[in-house]
Amino acid sequence: MNYTITGSLGNISKPIAEALVKAGHQVTVITSKRENAAAIEAIGAKAAVGSVEDVAFLTNAFAGADAVYTMVPPKWDSSEWKKWIGSIGENYAVAIEANGIQYVVNLSSIGADKADGVGPVSGLHLAEKALNKLSSVNVLHLRPGYFYQNQLANIAMINHMGINGGNFGDSNIVLVHPADIAEVAVDALLGLSFSGHNVKYIAGDEKNGAEISAALGTAIGKPQLPWIVFSDDQNLQGAILAGLPEEVARNYTEMGAAMRTGYMFEDYYKNRPALSKIKLADFASEFAEVFNATAVANH
Repeated sequence: MNYTITGSLGNISKPIAEALVKAGHQVTVITSKRENAAAIEAIGAKAAVGSVEDVAFLTNAFAGADAVYTMVPPKWDSSEWKKWIGSIGENYAVAIEANGIQYVVNLSSIGADKADGVGPVSGLHLAEKALNKLSSVNVLHLRPGYFYQNQLANIAMINHMGINGGNFGDSNIVLVHPADIAEVAVDALLGLSFSGHNVKYIAGDEKNGAEISAALGTAIGKPQLPWIVFSDDQNLQGAILAGLPEEVARNYTEMGAAMRTGYMFEDYYKNRPALSKIKLADFASEFAEVFNATAVANH
């Protein structure tokens, strides 16, 4: 079988590519950076270097594929981030249709059932919509929860302020590890047993902010690490001060608000899956490794 994987050597795309190669398949991995080509070839895949904003490039990169894995990469300089995310979904749809590809595993997110009000995930709603217009293509949308690894961005705040937090967390957050997402994607791509347009939720744990801080804090020797729920304005200003572009900061703040109110998780709880293997307690040791390495690097 021939597969094309988007997402370069990211936390989900790399293990997907490795597993498909190990299973004896031909794999093409799309990357926007030529310097990643050697590492892609080192795992036994073919590198396709180009931009997902380029439909002609995508159409060529998808040529000959029996199935594709699609994800929208981050972009920090878009003036209309949601619209840009949706446009990448449209580009994928054009390339898929042009090549007559029959199977698509698409990385989306919890909350993508919402047309608005969930930050960048509203862009993933548009991307799902674009792929669902392909009536003769079998599409599986993976909707994982909030990545444990997002907590790594709070290391500076923990170090400098002695707190952890966000504009959410007073109620449960649906959490997941990228490795569990990759496992689901690999199973779907190898089996190709899905038909029509489907959604699959992926979650490893459901914890509130205080529980997250307690687990991570204990792992780094700060068992009393508090979780502070910021106001939306505090969150927005803090994100901008931390260097995020205002468009990105506003979208993340909107997403946090949707998590706080539970709006983002409504459809998840209606279709709650069995929880996957990796729990918050497992991630805590991974967090501690990065936290301690950062502390060493800063001294």
